[in-house]
Amino acid sequence: MKNFLVGVMLVVLSVSAPAALGQGNAGDGTDLQALRQVVKNDKHAFVESVMNLTAAEAKRFWPIYDEYQQTLDKGLRRRVVAMQGFMFRDKPVTNLAAKQYATEMLAIDEAEVKARRSMRNRVMRALPAVKAARYMQLEEKIRAVQDYDAAAAVPLAR
Repeated sequence: MKNFLVGVMLVVLSVSAPAALGQGNAGDGTDLQALRQVVKNDKHAFVESVMNLTAAEAKRFWPIYDEYQQTLDKGLRRRVVAMQGFMFRDKPVTNLAAKQYATEMLAIDEAEVKARRSMRNRVMRALPAVKAARYMQLEEKIRAVQDYDAAAAVPLAR
């Protein structure tokens, strides 16, 4: 349990860890430091402010968004469990453990790609193409910042 909590704390810290990136503003996704902060505070409100959806578009978009975010959260939890099981072992890492970790991380990545493809198809049907593409860009930028922070917080295996 202690190792799991440490793993969760690492992920939370990695998402909020400061890094000097970009000089722009969060609204256009060019200031990644500002983007990191507004997403940490309230991602839903930030996406809402950037998307400028009509009431009809919002009615179609938000259920898709919410479902996708739940899928991302499940993937994050699965990733934390895999990382903590691999990085916080009481014994040295074996070749078998390393292979299992690599297999699990690839499976998590594949599940995320599948979820992203499904979400993209649904968003493209729910919104005008330009707004759908805007959301895809926004989500990609948010994920890039989160991935960078996670990579910076997790040491390489020894």
